[in-house]
Amino acid sequence: MKLEAGIAWRYLWRRKSHGAVSAIATVSVTGVAVATAALICVLSVFNGFRDLLVSQNDRVLPDVEVLPASGKVIADADSLAAAVAAVEGVELASPVVADQALALYQGHEMPVMLRGVDAQALRRYTLIDSLIIAGRVMPGNAIDYNPPAGMVTVGVASRLRIYREGERLFLFAPRREGRINIANPAMSFLTDSIELSGVAETLQSDYDAATVIVPIEVARGLFQYDTQGSSIAVKGRQGEDIAALGRRIAAAIGERYVVKDRMAQQEVNFRMVQIEKWVTGLLLLFILIIASFNIISTMTMFVLEKRRQMRTLRALGMERGRVGGIFAWESLYITLLGGVAGILLGVLLCLLQQHFGLIGMQGGENMLVRSYPVRLMWSDLWIATLPILAIGLLTAWIAAAFARSRS
Repeated sequence: MKLEAGIAWRYLWRRKSHGAVSAIATVSVTGVAVATAALICVLSVFNGFRDLLVSQNDRVLPDVEVLPASGKVIADADSLAAAVAAVEGVELASPVVADQALALYQGHEMPVMLRGVDAQALRRYTLIDSLIIAGRVMPGNAIDYNPPAGMVTVGVASRLRIYREGERLFLFAPRREGRINIANPAMSFLTDSIELSGVAETLQSDYDAATVIVPIEVARGLFQYDTQGSSIAVKGRQGEDIAALGRRIAAAIGERYVVKDRMAQQEVNFRMVQIEKWVTGLLLLFILIIASFNIISTMTMFVLEKRRQMRTLRALGMERGRVGGIFAWESLYITLLGGVAGILLGVLLCLLQQHFGLIGMQGGENMLVRSYPVRLMWSDLWIATLPILAIGLLTAWIAAAFARSRS
């Protein structure tokens, strides 16, 4: 086997008698290298987008969220929050009330998602202070204002044209209990108002489009709740394993509730990124397979060029199988040369983009990041390496079979 490998290595670097053979070999190596580098780069970019999504979620979502397994609300959210707060690893647990309402400001109206929260807790389990683009964050004693203070997201501010701190925003919600008064439909709604303290931008389209944040007392009054809540927002202690914390909370409160960590809260978005990553990866893998056909063409030309040397080896007593082995090794060398070059090129490009941001995103000055996010994962290198090895073995077998038939 060493003899065949040595002869193949000599053939690989020796100048070919026909320039076309060298050109085809160069194209084969380049094709495999470019396809491999592209595969690594694309997978790394999707890793970067996933990390970007995680970092955005860190800004507005709690570490863990507790939801009712059935129904719309948790019957006694205050008691459940106290029980969750007693679980090991929990720093704070706060009830949240969220439901649809109608917002009205100077003749402009729109449906909104009204979120009632504890103002002091909100500043601890989110980074809301860093998301304010106008005014200020809702103060801890927001309920003591007359009317109570509250915040809106940038989508609400834009549509209602409300930007100035201190402006009054009216909120309406249908009565949950009692009959509808047909003679006076306005009596079928409860109304309240808030004083605008600030405008927030989270860079999450679903959150920014129609969210109004108010003290939980305002939301409960508007929706006719006492101690009920839509969910419990939980913050874990510093350095706590959030997945493990979620499991401990689930074990402590039973099966009547659904416990979601931050990843589960945005499961659809994360799943979309993963699906796009693997679909794109499969397409590039298909291109890599197509590029491998050039290797078969190259080996066909090699075998035809080396027919006289093959006859000489046969006359010296080398078996057909060993002659075929020479070209099997030759095929492996070409595949591995292209694969290794592609991996090194892909890793280099990813590291350069990761640290220097060479390729920017269109409209980057208005976005959270100005260049394509990249994170190189060593597991992705195996995703690129295994197909290369499989392609190398397949083309080696084809090359050996063709060489045996011509020797």
